[in-house]
Amino acid sequence: MELKEITCIVCPLGCRIQVEMEGGEIKTVKGYSCSRGLEYAKNEVTMPKRTITTSVRAIGGHLPLLSVRTKEPVPKEKIQEIMLELAKVEVKAPVKIGDVVVKNILGTGVDIIATRNLYVK
Repeated sequence: MELKEITCIVCPLGCRIQVEMEGGEIKTVKGYSCSRGLEYAKNEVTMPKRTITTSVRAIGGHLPLLSVRTKEPVPKEKIQEIMLELAKVEVKAPVKIGDVVVKNILGTGVDIIATRNLYVK
C-alpha cells in the first residue's frame, strides 16, 4: 500500500489529503472538505495537469511580448515540451483577449489563448 499526501489547491482551505493507492489504483481518499477536493486529489495522483501562463513574441504591436495561457490544464509531463514550442511562436498585432494563438498545442487538444489585447503600433 502506498500513501500519497497532497495539499489541495482548489480553494483557500488548503486541505491536506491522503490518498492510499495499491497497484496504481486508488483505494481510499481522506482529508478533503468538498467534492472538488476529492476530484482534485484523484486527478493529481493519477494524471496531474497544470495551466501554463507565459508570453510569446509579438510583431508590430505596442508591446514586444503577448501574455498567453492554456485554455485548459495540460498534462504536467508536457509542460517543458509545450514551453519549448511556445518559444518559437510569434504573433502579429492586432490580437484580442481570448484569441487562439496556437490551436491544439502538440496534439493535446488544448489551445493557447491571448490574455491581453495587443494593439498595432
